[in-house]
Amino acid sequence: MKKIIISGGGPAGLMAAVTSAEDGADVTLLEKMDRVGRKLRITGKGRCNLTNSAGRSDFLKKFSDGGRFIKPSFYRFSNTDLIEFFARNNVPVKTERGGRVFPESDSSEDVVGALIGLAKKNGVKIITGAAVKKLIIKAAATSDAGVASESAEGAVTGVELADGKIFEADAVILSTGGASYPSTGSTGDGYKIAALAGHGLTPIRGALVPVETSGGAAKKLQGLSLKNVSVSVFSDGKKKAEEFGEMLFTHFGLSGPVILTLSALLSESLTSGAKTEVSIDLKPALDHKKLDARILRDLKMYGKQQLKTILKNLLPKKMIPVCLSLTGIPPGKEGNGLTADERKKLRVWLKDFRLGVFGCRGLDEAIITSGGIPVNEINPQDMSSKFVKNLFFAGEIIDMDAETGGYNLQAAFSTGWVAGHAAAHSSG
Repeated sequence: MKKIIISGGGPAGLMAAVTSAEDGADVTLLEKMDRVGRKLRITGKGRCNLTNSAGRSDFLKKFSDGGRFIKPSFYRFSNTDLIEFFARNNVPVKTERGGRVFPESDSSEDVVGALIGLAKKNGVKIITGAAVKKLIIKAAATSDAGVASESAEGAVTGVELADGKIFEADAVILSTGGASYPSTGSTGDGYKIAALAGHGLTPIRGALVPVETSGGAAKKLQGLSLKNVSVSVFSDGKKKAEEFGEMLFTHFGLSGPVILTLSALLSESLTSGAKTEVSIDLKPALDHKKLDARILRDLKMYGKQQLKTILKNLLPKKMIPVCLSLTGIPPGKEGNGLTADERKKLRVWLKDFRLGVFGCRGLDEAIITSGGIPVNEINPQDMSSKFVKNLFFAGEIIDMDAETGGYNLQAAFSTGWVAGHAAAHSSG
């Protein structure tokens, strides 16, 4: 029976453990934290956005490389396969706005529980508090002429833990995650382990991160969530991208799905030294002409009321003082006293609420890590190392990232599934 060691008990590691064990391997899952699935438990604000229902082509376009690396894994274990997998294991799902797929229970605990239960059912030994320090690698054998019969780095034969304990293995899967949300155990350990085995590292940074804005507007709106708004990125006055959906104001700036999706472009603009701004269209369903007509209608109907009262028909209550402050319109002014110039200022602000961006939050707040083990050092067909025989990678440790919406978690499950099967059938 083939012995498989998996380092890292996140979504990729758990899926790899299940698939290897189902293929008849003797699987041991080593997790350095006190329990597996810590980061998985907090995804989607605890609801666990498992995947996205987008079609194959649209799904792959959400990845930074256009899905070139993940494509073989995704085709073998797709979003449809993942949904069916959880349905078979008593975790029915539902699809929400934007194709986001969640468990019907809205509980990530059900997802983690199903994976742990299935792993244990198939004989997987889960050991927590077990931090892998390095791989044990047998040097490549050479012929009499001194020519290596395998890759120059040899073959993995086990792992050594931080406490010195040795676990022998026929194959090892590194699924230690990235470096985002380090409190969950994702502290970049896998990069160091892979480096000792000869692998490189694409520089890491936080991806899908909240952004920091200048001025006091965001802080005044802290906690306010907006739905169905259009948000655009401007770099030195040029529009670079636009997304529609939901966003959130925080004490330091902006967050929420739309902002996270745009954060890579915002970071790129900031890095280039360009003046970076976010523009929020609060009324994307109305063009300027229709919005002006709507404002005029409200002013006519409620002309004797103060503008701060009239605006309740157009804005969340919390936004009204910010709107009036930024447009310079006196809050106590009656609707029928609004000048044409003031009405224009109001209309323009509703369609173009600008906030300057001066920074992105760090790895400790990033949803995922951009960077990692370079994809040109991994075989995309089976997740095996091109340098070390019987070494495999899965999940966020790999340099692959996508937009928010379930795509990154699917990538972890897909690569875990492929790595698990490949390790169980490796030549040894």
